[in-house]
Amino acid sequence: MAERSSTGLLTMMLEPTPALAMTLPAEVREKLAELELELSEGDITQKGYEKKRGKLLAPYIPQIQGVDPSLQIDNRIQASSQVALQGSKSNKSRAANTRDERFRSDLHTEAVQAALAKYKERKMPMPSKRRSVLVQSSVEACTPPDTSSASEDEGSLRRQGRLTTSTPYQGHSHPAVEHWFNRVIQGSSVTTTNTTAHAALNVNAAATALADLMAHTHLEKHTDLVSFSFLICPSLIHPRPPSISQSICLHMPTSHLRHHNYLHFFPSVFLYMFFFLVMFMSSQPFFLSFHLHKTHFIGVPVNSRVSNKIQQLLNTLKRPKRPPLREFFVDDFEELLDVQQPDPNQPKPEGQQMCPLEGEPLGVVTNWPPSLPAALQRWGTTQPKSPCLTALDNAGKPVYTLTYGKLWTRSQKLAYTLLNKLSSRNEPLLVPGDRVALVFPNNDPVMFMVAFYGCLLAELVPVPIEVPLTRKDAGSQQIGFLLGSCGVTLALTTDACQKGLPKAQTGEVATFKGWPRLLWFVTDGKHVVKPPKDWHPPIREASNDIAYIEYKTSKEGSTMGITVSHSAMLAHCHALTQACGYTEGETITNVLDFKREAGLWHGVLTSVMNRMHVISIPYSLMKVNPLSWIMKVHTYKARVAVVKSRDMHWSLLAQRDQRDISLSSLPKKLLLIWSISSCDAFLNVFQSRGLRPEVICPCASSSEAMTVAIRRRIGRQENAVLSMGGLSHGVIRVDTEEKLSVLTVQDVGQVMPGALVCVVRAEGIPYLCQTDEVGEICVSSGSTGVAYYGLPGMTKNIFETVPVTPSGIPISGRPFTRTSLLGFVGPDSLVFVVGKMDGLMVVSGRRHNADDVVATALAVEPMKFVYRGRIAVFSVSVLHDERIVVVAEQRPDASEEDSFQWMSRVLQAIDSIHQVGVYCLALVPANTLPKAPLGGIHISETKQRFLEGALHPCNVLMCPHTCVTNLPKPRQKQPEVGPASMIVGNLVAGKRIAQACGRDLGQLEDNDQARKFLYIQDVLQWRAQATPDHPLFLVLNAKGTVSSSASCLQLHKRAERVAAALMGRLNTGDHVALVYPPGIDLIATFYGCLYAGCVPVTVRPPHPQNLATTLPTVKMIVEVSKSVCILTTQAITKLLKSKEAAAAVDIKSWPTVLDTDDLPRKKSPQMYKPPTPEMLAYLDFSVSTTGILAGVKMSHAATSALCRSIKLQCELYPSRQIAICLDPYCGLGFALWCLCSVYSGHQSILVPPLELESNASLWLAAVSQYKVRVTFCSYSVMEMCTKGLGSQTEALRLRNVNLSCVRTCMVVAEERPRIALTQSFSKIFKDLGLSPRAVSTTFGCRVNVAICLQGTAGPDPTTVYVDMRALRHDRVRLVERGSPHSLPLMESGKILPGVKVIIANTETKGPLGDSHLGEIWVSSPHNATGYYTVYGEEALHADHFNTKLSFGDTQTVWARTGYLGFLRRTELTDASGERHDALYVVGSLDETLELRGMRYHPIDIETSVIRSHKSIAECAVFTWTNLLVVVVELEGSEQEALDLVALVTNVVLEEHYLIVGVVVVVDPGVIPINSRGEKQRMHLRDGFLADQLDPIYVAYNM
Repeated sequence: MAERSSTGLLTMMLEPTPALAMTLPAEVREKLAELELELSEGDITQKGYEKKRGKLLAPYIPQIQGVDPSLQIDNRIQASSQVALQGSKSNKSRAANTRDERFRSDLHTEAVQAALAKYKERKMPMPSKRRSVLVQSSVEACTPPDTSSASEDEGSLRRQGRLTTSTPYQGHSHPAVEHWFNRVIQGSSVTTTNTTAHAALNVNAAATALADLMAHTHLEKHTDLVSFSFLICPSLIHPRPPSISQSICLHMPTSHLRHHNYLHFFPSVFLYMFFFLVMFMSSQPFFLSFHLHKTHFIGVPVNSRVSNKIQQLLNTLKRPKRPPLREFFVDDFEELLDVQQPDPNQPKPEGQQMCPLEGEPLGVVTNWPPSLPAALQRWGTTQPKSPCLTALDNAGKPVYTLTYGKLWTRSQKLAYTLLNKLSSRNEPLLVPGDRVALVFPNNDPVMFMVAFYGCLLAELVPVPIEVPLTRKDAGSQQIGFLLGSCGVTLALTTDACQKGLPKAQTGEVATFKGWPRLLWFVTDGKHVVKPPKDWHPPIREASNDIAYIEYKTSKEGSTMGITVSHSAMLAHCHALTQACGYTEGETITNVLDFKREAGLWHGVLTSVMNRMHVISIPYSLMKVNPLSWIMKVHTYKARVAVVKSRDMHWSLLAQRDQRDISLSSLPKKLLLIWSISSCDAFLNVFQSRGLRPEVICPCASSSEAMTVAIRRRIGRQENAVLSMGGLSHGVIRVDTEEKLSVLTVQDVGQVMPGALVCVVRAEGIPYLCQTDEVGEICVSSGSTGVAYYGLPGMTKNIFETVPVTPSGIPISGRPFTRTSLLGFVGPDSLVFVVGKMDGLMVVSGRRHNADDVVATALAVEPMKFVYRGRIAVFSVSVLHDERIVVVAEQRPDASEEDSFQWMSRVLQAIDSIHQVGVYCLALVPANTLPKAPLGGIHISETKQRFLEGALHPCNVLMCPHTCVTNLPKPRQKQPEVGPASMIVGNLVAGKRIAQACGRDLGQLEDNDQARKFLYIQDVLQWRAQATPDHPLFLVLNAKGTVSSSASCLQLHKRAERVAAALMGRLNTGDHVALVYPPGIDLIATFYGCLYAGCVPVTVRPPHPQNLATTLPTVKMIVEVSKSVCILTTQAITKLLKSKEAAAAVDIKSWPTVLDTDDLPRKKSPQMYKPPTPEMLAYLDFSVSTTGILAGVKMSHAATSALCRSIKLQCELYPSRQIAICLDPYCGLGFALWCLCSVYSGHQSILVPPLELESNASLWLAAVSQYKVRVTFCSYSVMEMCTKGLGSQTEALRLRNVNLSCVRTCMVVAEERPRIALTQSFSKIFKDLGLSPRAVSTTFGCRVNVAICLQGTAGPDPTTVYVDMRALRHDRVRLVERGSPHSLPLMESGKILPGVKVIIANTETKGPLGDSHLGEIWVSSPHNATGYYTVYGEEALHADHFNTKLSFGDTQTVWARTGYLGFLRRTELTDASGERHDALYVVGSLDETLELRGMRYHPIDIETSVIRSHKSIAECAVFTWTNLLVVVVELEGSEQEALDLVALVTNVVLEEHYLIVGVVVVVDPGVIPINSRGEKQRMHLRDGFLADQLDPIYVAYNM
């Protein structure tokens, strides 16, 4: 099943579909073929090609009305048949630009192009990126929006209005709109899946229908609303269950149609077209209504790369299937990841069990030196003039030739100096057997060779490593760990290298991170001394002592030291000499790193054994001139060349400039160090230059086993064309070369002399493989590495493997060494290698090799995009499976659009050829990936940076929807279980009904004088007479001094003045808006209104610096509350009528504004007495966390009951002082500021939170100064203190700030307690005497502002740990602290006296057991009476404030809080001696996210996201239809923005089993927060949909 994609529906129409192609006349098809050929050979430009092709196809394609036919054709993007690299440019530029093809084989490239030809060319939906983040982007690039904006939740649909339909408007189309349409159609993409010809016909039919529709649709020039509707009812098709939506309403602001370079996010036409196609193909009659509207924006999101899998996933999310109910009561919170079941049809090995393969015996050589130092001594004394090593400079000129005599004498000098001239405290610094680091640059093989042999002669153990250029070199820390574990104290280097190393301030070489302290010794001539004549180095026979240690970096990035013994080193030289046919005095060119692996074995060790002359070609020369090694073979008549396949590819691409090169001098070997690529292309080109086929000798090797196999039989070469599908299952299946998914590999020859080789299973017990099974090659011989230094456990696994037969019998008494090479033994005992363990990625049980994926990616037009072919492929573990990540360096001149085009095609190619999805594809700027020593990419360091969020990509594309197939199955609700059944089930299970109550008000005896008054204003009058001078309020300013105060009498007098001013002007029952800053004026005018019989509405004043956003809220509250008058100060009066205000609101429509600053001292004639306490006392307006402005009505009775309840809970009396740092405009904050002091008579120290911005310690200093026992604050105040004073506790203590007086510090909130914040606050201020038991939270909401308060008596607040997975299923399961998926929840304070609470099912309205999560319902005398709304929606009022249980206690009237929570009976006892019932608030019901049939709480996802990267300052999540949108605030450099996309996606997948649909990265402060410090997620959502966030980056996960 091949996926077929196009660049929008328009392009789909312009492409000749198979059906259309068949109907084209033969001559047209011939002309099209000729055009394709001309384009591929560069004889015609792309533009000319498209123009001619358009003219040929124009008569056969239905035109779209209103779009010029030539424009239709020109807008087309080249088809995939033109994927081949375009035009032959100058040879020079080709040589410079195409080095990235080193992985390439012609066969593989053809396969990739054939795979892409199955797809239509398409553009990826590009994400939105702020201009400052763009690397380089075309000004003209029109980026199509990625997904439509929509909301399927009922609330949003209800808010936005009804679904509307209309007929198309007639008239001429708007030019700007039409241009936008053309641009969008040109740049959009649609993905469909063709399974049958019938489906293809459906698509064509749909395309034609839409073309007809577009032909008859015109956009009215002057209309705001453009809509078109149609009904499709495919006949002769049986109706099926409806798809994701049967009636879809899409809105789009027409204002955005004019922004052609707009990089963000509104839906483009192709989305509508896509839905049209999907619905049409689903054979489901449906109605689709499109709207382009000016302001509103609702719709269904369709990702422009939505595949059928995602469509099915969306359908599953929408309507989970209902299986038959097996049991009466089912616990369904257990989530099981979908385990990938093996495909029953997958290929399985069918061959015989393989037999171990034995190499030819090692020949007996007469006069063979007994050790390598002995060979050096022989040649140094008998052939001193014989050349040993010639070093070249960057221009290719010989710099120095080291003779065997020089090597011998200089090595002797160094050995003597190291052993005798270096001392520490009169003790020799080194003794034989000590390890010494060799730090030499790659362009100085001479000094390295002298140092290496000097160490061998001194019986020291050389540890060659790379030169650390900076302190942050990739892998440098791991090298330091190796040096430390080897006990290295001395490093040898050259003078030039030592000068180039980073220095400390003392001038010494800096100590690198993770490195031991080293003494650096320069080995140049002036630093070494000549040994005395009687001193001779000990020349011993080869033993099992360590000769040298070679470092190796593992897949995970850790560095191990592989020890090689003297005997293994000698045996390896012997085996290489025999296998390669080396003879004495030969010349060899070496391109490889001479410090390790094959470069060391051939160019430093075996060469000395055989007195060969090595021409060492530095990597820097190869970069300048890739042909240099061939030139040196030609110049020096070298008989052997040791190269990598990469070098052969570079030579291929550069050879066109050189005509005079001959390789005829290579009668022996061209040793090709193993790569998956074939050598055929190289041979085809250079055969005419004298290269004979039989001299190309691929070989396979690994650091642990050294050389494994070399091809050495003249003329023997085997090619294997293997099925990649088979290889992914570890099975060998020979395939034909015509198929796409094949891998061509060549043999690497025969097993090394004296070695025994077998192939074992790569994982688990090393069972011997079958002959047609791929496994890890293992070698048993005397010429392998011995161990990992200091790692006995890993050594046993790798170097002492015992392969066994299926029956468990060892195949040999000899231990084997694992080579980390994956392969098999082919015909004629030839060894084939298909990959490395380090590059192995096991995805959903199938194996893929990183090198294969790199080769596929590079075959997709690499010249345009990939800088020098630098691509890294690795896998990361996410949600219990490996996920493939591709990271490429982007060329500096690549445009944004081109890059995404390339990324799209890479995804298609990898999917087609490897049948595996790419999880993340990232492009980074050129030259920014960490480099390995010889210029390659340091894969493990790249992976580490990716996981740490330090890669800094410039483009990123996440595709979790296609890759992640093991998500838990969506929750399947069982509606058959009714509420009564649930309650019976609870009772059967022994679980109690979740209900609790505070103390009974009737039984509480206290001398509360205020109880005898029905109205709060009467209490104030009574206090003014009884205790006129008793201070009630103190307001502090930022300096901590009292700015204003009021005693009982003063407050009463000021209230009288306000009442006198109002009574003449207003009628009884009129609503009055009080717009005051926090202070006494607000309190006095509140009571003045009550005295006058008016209803006060407290309103937060607008912010002078932010009128545009704060003034409309004031205006809205004034209008919605129907206030007939505004009371305020003189300054705010001027502000409300200023020019700045006029820009934000209509200032002429303000009601009467009364300045109360200078009211006359008049006494009101008579106080108003309400006829009944049930009358309205005041209105409490606030914006909920869901962004809804709600005003609730508080009666006089409820007001008095609230004050009494708080007084009893907190034990408030006239002698008490409490400190309040809250906003006084709504909820409990208002009650504590304005009501409680008057009722209870205690003194309130009022600290306006705004003052803390200039003095963070104001609140705590006031608490300490007044020795306050009870204090209240908000989360924002607590956060301000935690962040602002965290490092100043010592300074506060010196200022005598002491918090030991505090018994209760309560955080006022309407949300789940923020346990992390309260705990950090307690820890920070513990040093100032704050008791950790003192900090607690309160809980209130719109229907009841105070349900829970910790108070001064009763048990301490408790914390429980619940299973987060169970909560998603509305179940409560307690777990131990630290358990997986555990979530700490803190009790929200004690239930107030007179308050009853029950947990009810949100749907059935039945009571729940205490193991269930449900809605908190409350019954209390101080419940609000109802919502105050303009139109008086009685249904809403009745549901929230006046509801009853569906069964059980059906008489009690409850109010629904809108918050989910649960009750738990604790072991603690309350004041009455009963066991204490704790209420735990989990979150707002309106904010929960219904995803995959489960209920998620935003705060849980946000906590995970904030933890994922240090630069994420804040986070908010919401759903946009069925997509999860994550908005993160970036507190750091904008280049880190794209790092967050993968980390956010990973953490949400891992911890919550959800796929993030959109990641939005914004600046700090963008997420709106209300005065209580609560996130306004719905405001954020509205801003996102209206494109008002100015995001740094928006990523749409595919």
